[in-house]
Amino acid sequence: MQRVAFKMTLKPGVVAEYKKRHDEIWPELAAELKAAGVSDYSIFLDEATLTLFAVQKVSADNTAAKLPDSPIVQNGGATWRR
Repeated sequence: MQRVAFKMTLKPGVVAEYKKRHDEIWPELAAELKAAGVSDYSIFLDEATLTLFAVQKVSADNTAAKLPDSPIVQNGGATWRR
């Protein structure tokens, strides 16, 4: 397992929508992450700068780079940009 960290930025005015969508992970997304070899995934929000800081563990054979193309991930990612 490798630990990977990255930053994203929320679009202005969407903090409430982000929190609503991310308070509880939905089963389809959890399954998509697991299938991609991602585990122990946490995201932290700095509301002052709208910066999201994420940390995750990925398996050696992970396909996490393909996750942004997934319709399930795209559905939840409408409120942020990399």
